[in-house]
Amino acid sequence: MTKVLHVSASVNGENSNSRQIALKLIDRIKAADSSATVIERDTNEAVVSAITGETVGAYYTPAENRSEAQKKVIAASDKMVAEIMDADVLVIGAPMYNFSIPSTLKAWVDLIARVGVTFNYTENGPVGLVEGKKAYIVSATGGVPVNSPADFATPYLKQVLAFIGITDVEIVEASGFGVNAEEAMAKAIANVEAAKLPAAA
Repeated sequence: MTKVLHVSASVNGENSNSRQIALKLIDRIKAADSSATVIERDTNEAVVSAITGETVGAYYTPAENRSEAQKKVIAASDKMVAEIMDADVLVIGAPMYNFSIPSTLKAWVDLIARVGVTFNYTENGPVGLVEGKKAYIVSATGGVPVNSPADFATPYLKQVLAFIGITDVEIVEASGFGVNAEEAMAKAIANVEAAKLPAAA
């Protein structure tokens, strides 16, 4: 049974291009594995909030020494980390806002990138602890081509995923919705159909 974590970040909700394309990809995964399950994580929910000094302090306090207040501060982070650890596949809907990712998606990154939990520092550099997973980044843009010099969103997300140990990453390009939405959607759907499906878990 394949477990899919769908991370959506667009402020447009159900009308989001990145969300609609990501759902088409998830439909393909479910068609190939009828037992597949999906967990939804919308980064626009209030629980996905910017980290604070208290958050970082709790991160760096050994679990057995955390106060009740610290446990409460990182409860949302703990849940989001557990979602990633439990998933076989991540599908991240990543609209490009001002050449980068939405601030709420950056907040999610800050909540799941945790030393000693999803990565460790070693003498040879950082080592990711999230292994054996495949990720898709559905990169939707208005006019900036994906992987162009002005695209700071896709390389950043690939770097973050690699940092925590997810190196099997596939980009589903969905460029140009601000130029010709119909043509952009048609190309994006073709890219969904061309995406390599994950091996059944």
